[in-house]
Amino acid sequence: MSNIIVLGLTSLLTDISTEMVYPLLPFFLTSTLGAGPATLGLIEGIAESLASLLKVVSGRFSDKLRARKPFAILGYASSTTGKVLLALSTSWGMVLGGRAIDRLGKGIRTAPRDALIADSIEPRKRGFAFGLHRSMDTLGAAIGVLLAYAFLFYLDSDYRSVFLWSLLPAALGVLLLFAIRESAHEKKETPSIPRFQWKTLPGRLQGFLAIVFLFSLGNSSNAFLLLRAHEIGFSPANVILLYLAYNCSYALLSLPAGRLSDRIGRKTLLVTGYLVYGAVYLTIAFATPSSPDWILWSVFVAYGLYSALTEGIERALITDLAPGGQRASALGLHATLVGVGLLPASLIAGSLWDLAGPAAPFFVGAGMSILAAFGMLFTLERGPFTQSSVPRNRR
Repeated sequence: MSNIIVLGLTSLLTDISTEMVYPLLPFFLTSTLGAGPATLGLIEGIAESLASLLKVVSGRFSDKLRARKPFAILGYASSTTGKVLLALSTSWGMVLGGRAIDRLGKGIRTAPRDALIADSIEPRKRGFAFGLHRSMDTLGAAIGVLLAYAFLFYLDSDYRSVFLWSLLPAALGVLLLFAIRESAHEKKETPSIPRFQWKTLPGRLQGFLAIVFLFSLGNSSNAFLLLRAHEIGFSPANVILLYLAYNCSYALLSLPAGRLSDRIGRKTLLVTGYLVYGAVYLTIAFATPSSPDWILWSVFVAYGLYSALTEGIERALITDLAPGGQRASALGLHATLVGVGLLPASLIAGSLWDLAGPAAPFFVGAGMSILAAFGMLFTLERGPFTQSSVPRNRR
């Protein structure tokens, strides 16, 4: 349990750093560097997709070497380095470089860290463990957004200074990781690591990963949600507060959602999450500058509910379904598929925004999420941690 707390605190500090930067990037790019929505989509898509290619590789090496901690430290340190380049950026190309290094760090650390969480807790409590981690991670995001809002006024929209201040919590998060103690559980459980191939994965895991990839093709960067809110009429400062509402909702609901998935199964919550996403995207597609402000506030709170119902629970489900000794590899493959899908999703979203109007990418995202929800209903019909097979607590 101590590993889970340390990893949660590291993610909390890292997300404070990241969210001091992330909600400001669309405005830094458009107002300071003169870039447009298509450029934003290109940067986010390339950065996330490049990072995603490392996730399955780092996960596989983590399984083969039976080591999680070194990958986590290297990944979090790389993300800190990327923020230095953002602070020095004078062109959108430098922003792309900074985002790429930041996301490459995420690519290195994600699968080994999530496998370490799974290794450090008994299977029937994995939903709780991942929910706790997502809750702490997102609490850090909420704090980071608050700091971004404060710095935006105190420093008179000096974006680069905010980027420099973001380095402090990021560095503290890296230092905390040295307190991690790796368990020998995996070494005892799996003396040899079988070859990792798609065709050898369980059928339900294959189906689940295919649906996640389908959904990711319509799941463009969150930066488009922020830009859409600004386009509807919210000031940059108020857009940051909307993003804060999202992070608060996500942080508060992640732990209850994870615990609920341990009790009633993962499938129900995942399907609900995809449907909530569709409702959010349809609502923001139809929103106009004359729409009441409460609609946008509700949209961002509901978006936090979607994240709470999917992100941690998807990872818990993968560790339930993955073959022994291949948790990090399966988690890395999942993260890679999501990241690879983000490149075309963000490029399509940026192009649709320019060619067909700001609402167009959100209609596409809503359609993909509804397809994914129905696919999930059939793919996870029976199996580990679905409604029909949730282990009961014995009294």
